[in-house]
Amino acid sequence: MPPIRPDTPVKFLKGIGERRAEAFQRLGVRSAQDLLWHIPFRYLDASSVTPLARARIGDEVACVGTVVAKRLMPTRSGLRIFTAVLRDDSGMLECAWPGQGFLDRSIQEGQTLLVVGTVRFYHGRQLNPQEFIVLSDPGADGEGEAPGGGRVLPVYRATEGLSHKVIRGLITRHLDGLIGASPDPLPEDIRTQLSLPPLAASLRVVHAPATVEEAEQGRRRLAFDELLDLQLMLSRARLLAKRRRTGTRFEIRHTYTTQLAKALPWALTADQKKAVREITADMTAPDRMHRLLMGDVGTGKTVVALFAMLLALENDHQSALMAPTELLAEQHYATLSALLAPLELRPELLVGRLTTAEKAARRKQLASGEVRLVVGTHALLEDAVAFQRLGLVVIDEQHRFGVDQRAQLMGKGDSPEVLLLTATPIPRSLALTRFGDLDVSTLKQKPPGRGRITTGVRSGAERERVLDFVREQCLAGRQAYVVLPVIEESERADLRAATTMAAALAGRWPDVSVGLAHGKLKPPERDVVMRRFRAGEVQVLVATTVIEVGIDVPNATVMLIEHPERFGLAQLHQLRGRIGRGAEESFCILLADGAVPRRLKVFAATQDGFKIAELDLEERRMGDLIGQRQAGDFELRLARLPEDTDLLQQARAVAMGILAEDPMLTRPRHLPLKTRALGRYPRAVELFRTG
Repeated sequence: MPPIRPDTPVKFLKGIGERRAEAFQRLGVRSAQDLLWHIPFRYLDASSVTPLARARIGDEVACVGTVVAKRLMPTRSGLRIFTAVLRDDSGMLECAWPGQGFLDRSIQEGQTLLVVGTVRFYHGRQLNPQEFIVLSDPGADGEGEAPGGGRVLPVYRATEGLSHKVIRGLITRHLDGLIGASPDPLPEDIRTQLSLPPLAASLRVVHAPATVEEAEQGRRRLAFDELLDLQLMLSRARLLAKRRRTGTRFEIRHTYTTQLAKALPWALTADQKKAVREITADMTAPDRMHRLLMGDVGTGKTVVALFAMLLALENDHQSALMAPTELLAEQHYATLSALLAPLELRPELLVGRLTTAEKAARRKQLASGEVRLVVGTHALLEDAVAFQRLGLVVIDEQHRFGVDQRAQLMGKGDSPEVLLLTATPIPRSLALTRFGDLDVSTLKQKPPGRGRITTGVRSGAERERVLDFVREQCLAGRQAYVVLPVIEESERADLRAATTMAAALAGRWPDVSVGLAHGKLKPPERDVVMRRFRAGEVQVLVATTVIEVGIDVPNATVMLIEHPERFGLAQLHQLRGRIGRGAEESFCILLADGAVPRRLKVFAATQDGFKIAELDLEERRMGDLIGQRQAGDFELRLARLPEDTDLLQQARAVAMGILAEDPMLTRPRHLPLKTRALGRYPRAVELFRTG
């Protein structure tokens, strides 16, 4: 058999063939290198098993035993329960899999199983396995594994036609050849400096560890490599984004910016002042600005962005602020209009609902330079929109726009400054991966004049009292949001729904105006409801998470969230941020069915968005959060944040050092890193096509 090459198709590896290769393709495994990097997502530790006779009720245990009997039991409800009796040297124990009758075809007498689960009492001791693995199968074709102590079994992502056991057997068979075909691309001096183990040793202990601790050490080396590849891409993107501008360099003129500072009805917070200084330094530097302004709800990002827009205006350049929805664009337009009135300046608005004549007039004013500050939506991206001298692009809720859309607006100027805004607090570790190509300014402090928000968790038994409180607030002249996780009721989930809740409240409160907003409504219909709520014509807005961002109603003082356990902590924080925007005290009420999860109590005890973001990251793991990014963006499969933050910081420092001396990664010692990084992130190839 010829030696394995990294690009060898998996179908040519012994034991795989066409059929299994098709199944592997569903897992993203096409080549020998893909198979080697198909890393276990968890491990079952058979080195420390509990004898069957000592498995006590209430314990979570791992046990190994031979199947001596099995049966399939029907129930009155039609549910079938598969049971198997295991035996070892100490005794016997019954295992039960409710609703998994299909296991009768795959689990056979004589097999040795490793089972992991909780022991309960059901006519005696019974184990409910959360997971099981066939350790040995006398009737198999030789791919089974012998039982015994000292085994840590890797569990791989599987698919139809490829079980955990089959994948484990195939990787074990080819592991030596796969590792031999994978030289370490990390320069030896860097590896030694960081005290990292060799790549070959790390790959071996990840796939065939003696202990779980050994597997974790190997994973961390592979996680570093993954983070290094990511940081090479992000750092390269940052170098290109911040390259020397071709337009006029901005100068500090203290004209409109000084007037704005004097006209503001409040003093800027320390965070706002720092952000303004950072943005000003960027805009007056030789390289163009590429910065993210990250601020918790209500910290005054718009005012900071306005200082940047006025600096551009002072230098005879135009500014464009793009928002993802017309409602949010109108909100920004109203805010900026009020702030600029004392300066005798006015922004203009360009959104889809304008008449054809109004849009044509606005485009003409932008092309001539008559309009120097415009707020808009995707309408700004139309081919017919041209700027005379676009100097600054501000994009709000930037994650709602695709990379191509952001680039399209930037392309309407000659290397304009770029300022991205987000109201979602992001932990530092996540910011370095999702926004490693940006400089970051952070706002945490809130300006004075904001009302206090009291957060409480209530149980279903208090529902009537909670609803009475909401009605009292509305009759006192306030407004309320009622948020639910689903639009319509379903037999598959016992959840209250927005449509039925809106109808129920409207019938229950004839003296209160109730509106409904959700994702199935057409955007114009939804905007009408939200505008009526903002105008005070609707007192209670029943909604799904469509109101998570982009609506500012200072008179809204109540946020009632049904089934809060169905929402992430960061999402709950964004919803809570819809209230407390005026001077009155506001109330966020989490109405949970059943026992109140601890995570909700922790959420209620703090309003620090960045602390909540850290908790959310720990709870949901990096993969879930990264998975929300647009298709083709970077993702992490091996690194775990925040616990791998030390690796992330090391990888970032190494990447920046390498690119500082070799921006195109053309030196022989860096070429293997470039090849691997581009193999992992093929869309990033454009980053290395220009100098």
